Amino acid sequence: MKKHIPNSITCCNLISGCIATAFAFGGNAEAALMWIIIGAVFDFFDGMSARLLHVSSPIGKELDSLADDITFGVAPSTIIFSQLQVMAYPAFMESLRDCLPFAAFIMAAFSALRLAKFNLDERQALGFIGLPTPANALFWGSLIVGAGSRMENHPWMLFIILAGIAISSWLLVSEIPMFALKFKQWGWKGNEVKYIFLLTCIPLLVIFGISSFAIIIAWYVVLSVIVK
Repeated sequence: MKKHIPNSITCCNLISGCIATAFAFGGNAEAALMWIIIGAVFDFFDGMSARLLHVSSPIGKELDSLADDITFGVAPSTIIFSQLQVMAYPAFMESLRDCLPFAAFIMAAFSALRLAKFNLDERQALGFIGLPTPANALFWGSLIVGAGSRMENHPWMLFIILAGIAISSWLLVSEIPMFALKFKQWGWKGNEVKYIFLLTCIPLLVIFGISSFAIIIAWYVVLSVIVK
């Protein structure tokens, strides 16, 4: 019975991603972000349960990647897709309104590629190479929730979002080393970057609430680049 527990939790992650996608297609970015976060919680516990129960399997690894691409690839891409549908477009691009929003799903494809690379890359035991998909999903979800309504009436914001899709897609599969919040010991020495990151996140969360995730993920990328 216990061998099915991790995969069941992974399936809960996948279902959360499907629900998030459904809300995103309906234009409800807040609910979509909530279900992405719920999926992230399941994603954390499926790996932990597999290690505790000693029941990891190749099937579980493949299922986990599939669930992650739905929750952290398709769902945030759909949030962007819905945002692009309601944006103000420059007059010369108005004819592209019906097709341009589909560009958001390029990010879902790069998320899948990033997850496939992660499964094969033995360098990522203690850190990451490229932006993790959950971080990318939290960035876009919180950005649209926090600033989506202010973006809608500014045509130039369309180019910012399209550029953001391209940058996110590149970061997902880039060779940039990024630190992970994994601690072998709790002392300051050797964990300076992690503690600095965590301490700077606290005031951001207090001041900006749910919207702070976009700032935090951007800071995470910048800090990783600085210390690489």
